[in-house]
Amino acid sequence: MNLAPLWTYQKERFPLAKTAPLLAIFSAASISVSAELAGRPLPTWGGFAAGFVVAMLLFFQMRVCDEYKDLEDDRRYRPSRPIPRGLISLRTVLGLGFVSLPITAFAVWAWHPPLLWLLGLVWLWLAAMTAEFGAPRWLKTRPVLYLVSHMAIMPLIDLLLTGFEWLPNGVPAAGLAVFLVLSFVNGCVLEIGRKLWAPESEISGVETYSRLWGPRRAALIWVLCVAVSWCLLLGVAGLTGVFWITLLPGSAGAALCAWAAVRYARAPTVAAEKRLDLLAGLWVFLCYGLAGFAPLLTRVV
Repeated sequence: MNLAPLWTYQKERFPLAKTAPLLAIFSAASISVSAELAGRPLPTWGGFAAGFVVAMLLFFQMRVCDEYKDLEDDRRYRPSRPIPRGLISLRTVLGLGFVSLPITAFAVWAWHPPLLWLLGLVWLWLAAMTAEFGAPRWLKTRPVLYLVSHMAIMPLIDLLLTGFEWLPNGVPAAGLAVFLVLSFVNGCVLEIGRKLWAPESEISGVETYSRLWGPRRAALIWVLCVAVSWCLLLGVAGLTGVFWITLLPGSAGAALCAWAAVRYARAPTVAAEKRLDLLAGLWVFLCYGLAGFAPLLTRVV
């Protein structure tokens, strides 16, 4: 079997070098925050390993579903993508997605079988997203609702990941809702941040937030999402007793995002576009790193 097309496909559509570290932090932070909020000891390494595997496979399944539902648009407007240009077939990608399903279920079952019902909720929402909730044309004419409906899967995934800690112990901590909302907002930060393009990057037929709202308004909305994320991060930090430790690096990261948004709004160049995309990912990485591991650092220090 020729693995070269698969390797190229992952670099273009599911880059492991970027995705794996972010999901490692995301999954580990989710489990850690759940324990910190409840005042319980951390699970064993097996819980963290299973959580990472599940996060990786779920996000890959989301990519597979996107390939399926966006295929016609990709053929018309983005023919350079791997499937439309013939690098790899949709059948192969769908096959890999189906193979990943029992592996995901086994990883969940091996840690704590009752978690399977939370996994079922995630898959149910993913299926609804793939079907565009039965109203694709109506939903696509309402981009904000489209964004909200699709980003709602983020707190569902996080509910599953935090469940690796709280479900074996009974119920989630009361403050966990703040962390779940943080996941939703960070999903918006990533999604909007990757679709703020320079005018010369815009593609006919491809919806971006820079085209929908204009560069200045889109940059303002993005930085407001970052600001809400920053407030929620500090809320989580307050609940876990690391507010002052989180305040300085969190504020510095948010300020850097604001600076980049201003630069983009004034001059929406390709360089500014790439800077926002990079900082969106780094901000989310910083958020989960601080939320999940700052409490652990206080014990070491």
